[in-house]
Amino acid sequence: MFAPRRFLLQEVVAFVLAREAKGFAGATTVEKGRPMKQFVTEESFWELFPEAQIGIVVAHNMKPTEEVAPEDAAAIARALAEANGKADQHLESNTISQNEVVAVWREAYQKFKTKKGARCSIENLLKRVLKGNPVGSITPSVDIYNTVSLTHALPVGGEDIDAMAGDIRLGITEGGDAFRPLGEEEDAPTLEGELCYRDDAGAICRCWNWRDGERTALTDDSKKAFLIIESVDPARADDLAVATDQLAAMVQQYLGADIFAKQIIARDNPTMVIDE
Repeated sequence: MFAPRRFLLQEVVAFVLAREAKGFAGATTVEKGRPMKQFVTEESFWELFPEAQIGIVVAHNMKPTEEVAPEDAAAIARALAEANGKADQHLESNTISQNEVVAVWREAYQKFKTKKGARCSIENLLKRVLKGNPVGSITPSVDIYNTVSLTHALPVGGEDIDAMAGDIRLGITEGGDAFRPLGEEEDAPTLEGELCYRDDAGAICRCWNWRDGERTALTDDSKKAFLIIESVDPARADDLAVATDQLAAMVQQYLGADIFAKQIIARDNPTMVIDE
């Protein structure tokens, strides 16, 4: 009497497992009846950048800014100042685009649709260093990831997991994703063919790693952070690993965070759980 029902349940389970194994963008991990947020890199991304790697640190239970000990806040400030001072070691030319750590990203940005003038975040940081305009303090969590970015000349970003709607996905979009740039008063939706991070409510970061949105930006009160380091140069795999370890160590030491997950995303390992 109940045999057909058992058969259907097996089919459903097999289907869900198959979707997750393939990194299906809509797949949602479920444990004990609760959906779990995932980071999903879509095939459209890997078709453009098959050798890319993305270092992910997921930090939970971060202290709000007002609870960061004065000595820890001072240590973060010193680390950022030192990173600003040493960042010019990555600059061999006064023409920003002729530096290798920037040139690889200029080339990468030719492979997808971008807003005019959009540049990789590491180019924007190093350009400030080149002009003698050091990167200043924003919030402890942002200061930490800017420190890591300047130290290793890799783009680093961060988003508030609690502000995300569903899974976060990286891939080519059809355009029209809702987006309010950080610090702006007008919306600027994505373009067709643009590479971006997005969730169920819209875009999170436009043109891969160019511009963060207001909705999911890290704040003084953020408790859960999704921290990202990107690399398109296979020769820098070791640098990416060291940077990812440093990022995890700093948020743990100075912000009291629990490291929920730390992983290098690659084409053969395209998804991960970021929240329960």
